[in-house]
Amino acid sequence: MPQLPDDLDAVAVRTWCSLALEALGRERAEIDAINVYPIADGDTGTNLYLTVESAAAAVEAVFAAHETGATAPATADAVRAMAHGALIGARGNSGTILAQLLRGMAGVLADGGDAAHLRRALTRAADAARRAVAHPVEGTVLTVAAAAAEAAEGDEPDLRTVVHAAYDGALAALARTPEQLAVLGRAGVVDAGGRGLVAVLGALVETVTGQAPVRGPRTAHGKAPTPVDGGSVVGLPVGGTPVEGGPAGGFPAGGVPEAGVPVGEGPLDCPEDGVAGPAFEVIYLLEADDEQVARLRTRLDALGDSLVVVGGDGLWHVHVHVDDAGAAVEAGVEAGRPYRIRITHFATESGHDLRVQAEPAQRAVVVVVPGDGLAGLCTEAGATTVIARPGEPPASGELVDAIRRARAREVVLLPNDAALRHTAAAAAEQARTEGVRVALVPTRAAVQGIAALAVHEPDRGFDEDVVAMTAAAGATRYAELAVAERQSWTMAGICQAGDILGLIDGDVAVIGADVPATARTVLDRMLAAGGELVTLVLGEDVPDSLADALEEHVREGYLAVDTVVYRGGHQRAPLLIGVE
Repeated sequence: MPQLPDDLDAVAVRTWCSLALEALGRERAEIDAINVYPIADGDTGTNLYLTVESAAAAVEAVFAAHETGATAPATADAVRAMAHGALIGARGNSGTILAQLLRGMAGVLADGGDAAHLRRALTRAADAARRAVAHPVEGTVLTVAAAAAEAAEGDEPDLRTVVHAAYDGALAALARTPEQLAVLGRAGVVDAGGRGLVAVLGALVETVTGQAPVRGPRTAHGKAPTPVDGGSVVGLPVGGTPVEGGPAGGFPAGGVPEAGVPVGEGPLDCPEDGVAGPAFEVIYLLEADDEQVARLRTRLDALGDSLVVVGGDGLWHVHVHVDDAGAAVEAGVEAGRPYRIRITHFATESGHDLRVQAEPAQRAVVVVVPGDGLAGLCTEAGATTVIARPGEPPASGELVDAIRRARAREVVLLPNDAALRHTAAAAAEQARTEGVRVALVPTRAAVQGIAALAVHEPDRGFDEDVVAMTAAAGATRYAELAVAERQSWTMAGICQAGDILGLIDGDVAVIGADVPATARTVLDRMLAAGGELVTLVLGEDVPDSLADALEEHVREGYLAVDTVVYRGGHQRAPLLIGVE
């Protein structure tokens, strides 16, 4: 049996993220089913899952960077990675609030993980989340978070007692949410976001104690559990309104509504008044300073509702429901640099609109690209793109979303990164369960994806097309230039911080002093084995003169070898090279 932690160190944070992801994976369908506030779009469980998936991936990346070391990462590194991962991967209203809760906790847990620090972390988290919401409403995840923090107050020095108290307090508050928010009471359900938070806190209990919280029995119809031991609510309520006597009194019989369909009467896609809500959900990450974000909050608040802005230190996650999606994005442009922009039309995405949708295409290509420039190129070629920004690899949920957006019976998935192999495989498997035929071509670099996309022919047989694309990718050697961050051993010798590294097929092959000379050496190494076409993808700050010089170098030294140049935009590497 693994040793139980005496405080929340880095290993415990890693375990917590993993268990929370497992818990939300088990429960997300049921959480989706009771999602009626603020919009009955049936995706709260999924959004929470994707948010925690991003947090867990960020923590795993920290541990991966320490694999060769003798010690685990520092606690501060793990909790900050958890918070940052949740911030950049937050989905929907609930995921955005959860990201702020985790950020609030990280600000305290970075200094210590004992009982006293955890109590302060829970309080900081609840306060930060409430401040992030433009118009807080009781009976939501904010109420549940505040109750967890309040229940954990005191001088108890034992960490296990604190996590149990927080969990029990959250569970009791969750049971009361239908009394506080009329839309929940009419539907006969508890708050979906609050239930997700209870699942996350339950994972924390299991991390610290080694045992998952006790769950009461459920009926085949998903009825809520009954209290045990004379009235302490230990089960996780699914739906229903508490009877007289509060949470200890249990819940009346009643099943869970299907996929967010309301059980009671009255419109459920608005807070209280029955007026239909805005048409679009707009989400984006934003690089901006505090002063500009303050102005942005005011402007977005006037445009719509469900406004949540979380983050800090120059990076923010913005969520709002509006009728004018363009104005919401424009406000972000005026405030700073918005990216990872996601616009959802509730009428088509949530299933409220019964109009017949367009017939799915027979085949599509989904491709991961490292910058905006290649995204535009691939979009012009008919592909659906997912942008992998520096330090922010897409999660499997983003790839599944892209496959859905492609709206095709058959999809070819090009991850364009060896590190995304498992993520892409998980996304492909999920899409297959939804009836989409998915083929994963294991491209390891963007230039291999470009080569594969160039030979894609949707009119030929699926298997034949996949074979041709795989062959084209496999015949393309790839390289990239990178700047060494510190002194280290490489396959080409010892590099110093600031050296230019030329990586061929993933391994350092050249160490140089400047980009042009290193690029020429890399090209010579690659073309020594032959080639017919050189592909150059220039980063955002690389001048056109470099491409001109490299084209001339190829033309003078290698007969019958053509060169094509693309602008990659904001990407990790200053230069990507492909040789076919």
